[in-house]
Amino acid sequence: MTTGTDSLPTAADQIKAAGALLAILTAHAALPAPSARLQLAVTGHPTDPVWGVELVLYDGLDLFEQWRDALGLDPTSVDHKHSYGSTTAWLTATGAVHGVPVGLLGFYDLPEPATTWE
Repeated sequence: MTTGTDSLPTAADQIKAAGALLAILTAHAALPAPSARLQLAVTGHPTDPVWGVELVLYDGLDLFEQWRDALGLDPTSVDHKHSYGSTTAWLTATGAVHGVPVGLLGFYDLPEPATTWE
């Protein structure tokens, strides 16, 4: 990771992730628009994080699955979470696209409040 004089990451460190995000959105321009951002990702080397891409969807499981499939993220990487007492739940999937860590996050509503922590 490139750093400035005070050991902070520089904007140049984000170029590879920004290019991957542009390529992802260009290749899948017909899919519903996710909320997209660049973020530091820990990839097995916690002392050397790299910039990755996070895509977030708020409109249901079908949109999450469309994006998961389009990105080629392994279905076995999907994890399900929810909060106790809430009807909000979410799925996550991670992988690499164009050599950059990618996280996909999809929120949806449960029919009833969750009765356990997960």
